[in-house]
Amino acid sequence: MSDMKIENMRIVEEPKKPLAMNPKKFGLWLFLTTVVMVFASLTSAYIVRRAEGDWKIFELPSLFYWTSIAIVISSITMHMAYLYAKKDNREMVQTLLTITGLLGIAFLIGQFYGWVQLVSSKIYFVGNPSESFVYVLSGLHGLHLVSGVIFLAVVWRKSALGKLVSGNLAQFEMCMTYWHFLGGLWLYLFLFLSLYR
Repeated sequence: MSDMKIENMRIVEEPKKPLAMNPKKFGLWLFLTTVVMVFASLTSAYIVRRAEGDWKIFELPSLFYWTSIAIVISSITMHMAYLYAKKDNREMVQTLLTITGLLGIAFLIGQFYGWVQLVSSKIYFVGNPSESFVYVLSGLHGLHLVSGVIFLAVVWRKSALGKLVSGNLAQFEMCMTYWHFLGGLWLYLFLFLSLYR
């Protein structure tokens, strides 16, 4: 009888688990894809317009070099904060997030004074297209960085309230992804503007 039962049994494979992603993380990746498309369009337009001639060549503000260093260091401090968050070391997380935020604010201030340097060199928003592109690309990136600083402040507050624990870091990971993305985006824009004058 037991042999009959074994013969009638069929081997059934377990259903495969679908790939799952946090819906908010998925939304962030869609947003980042959109941002990449916007900046790819702008840099493509820059290249096309440059090829048409009547293109003014000028030096980028020296402050853009310093802001580039600030954004790289802020990415390092952000990643270190994440590593400490995984260890539930709230004091270090808050310290490193504060440093990251201050570096982000320093970046924005540096970009503003970079524009001041441009104006003092008689490089204006309404002028030659090469001048306008520098303002548009750096300004649009700066606007995104403002949203990054706000997102960082939300994560900092969550950490201060003790709601940021190693088992619940989805929001922190999203903030870190966005921050690293903005740092990488600026480095791309800075190199692009430096090489394609």
